[in-house]
Amino acid sequence: MKISVTLLSSYLYCSRKLFLEKVLKLEEPPKESLVMGTIRHEAYDYINKKEELIVSSIEKKIPLGEVQELYKKEYLKILRKVIVNNKLRLKEVNINMLDAYKKSFPFILEESSTRALNIFNFIEQNNVFGEVLWERLTPKIISELRVESDELRLKGIIDQVHVYDNDYVPFELKTGKMPFDGIWPSHRVQIAAYSMLLQERFNKDIKEGFVVYLDTKEKRHIAINPYMKEEVIQLVNEVIDLLESKELPDFCNNKNKCRKCGLREKCYSKGEMENLLKIRANRSETPIKQKHLNIT
Repeated sequence: MKISVTLLSSYLYCSRKLFLEKVLKLEEPPKESLVMGTIRHEAYDYINKKEELIVSSIEKKIPLGEVQELYKKEYLKILRKVIVNNKLRLKEVNINMLDAYKKSFPFILEESSTRALNIFNFIEQNNVFGEVLWERLTPKIISELRVESDELRLKGIIDQVHVYDNDYVPFELKTGKMPFDGIWPSHRVQIAAYSMLLQERFNKDIKEGFVVYLDTKEKRHIAINPYMKEEVIQLVNEVIDLLESKELPDFCNNKNKCRKCGLREKCYSKGEMENLLKIRANRSETPIKQKHLNIT
């Protein structure tokens, strides 16, 4: 069984909700934040695939403004395509495509500016162009990198990996509230898990990672240490045990989390929970285990 890295975060946030969703198969109504997050991830996936073509197309020195315009034009074209592809999801959360574009525009524009500046500075320092520019470029920014490991029993998609020669640095891009200091525990666990997956895939020590809080444009550093890796291994065991369990976890005792949860009413209904647990108990063990293979 391989579980998604995001399940570790979900477990830390509320193990009861994770049980309801993945074991009892309850579905939370779609949320605007989740749909907009999907659009962002899909856009970055296309951006990653387009990067080599954009970089290789630069055949001579041009002003920074022209590099930025080149990136902006291509990235906004990608954003429009992704929004059209997700128009049904947007409809489910009552967002029209124009509003979705306006909400996503600042993040995509920021990404295009960051990458354009990276390219411009590298050209200034190395005076190379076209395919040679792409081959020698550092750091290369890989978006939406899919990684998995049978040994770690984990899989996931890393928002960004910055590649400096043979050094790989994971980045997680987050919207929403940022802690006063440091990073949220669930974000720290995600970076630690992704560093372990990167290390196995590329056979390189991963020494650090970053969480970028997009709303405030602030980047927070994380030094990877053995204790974090031990924590990830322990969490993987706990999540897998939960997914195979027949016992409903206790409430998280956080009123703010419960108030925002789309499963709140069902979660607090003793009768419904007892009925769902009976159905769960009557299932044979073999089909249950098969359903949880490679769970996301």
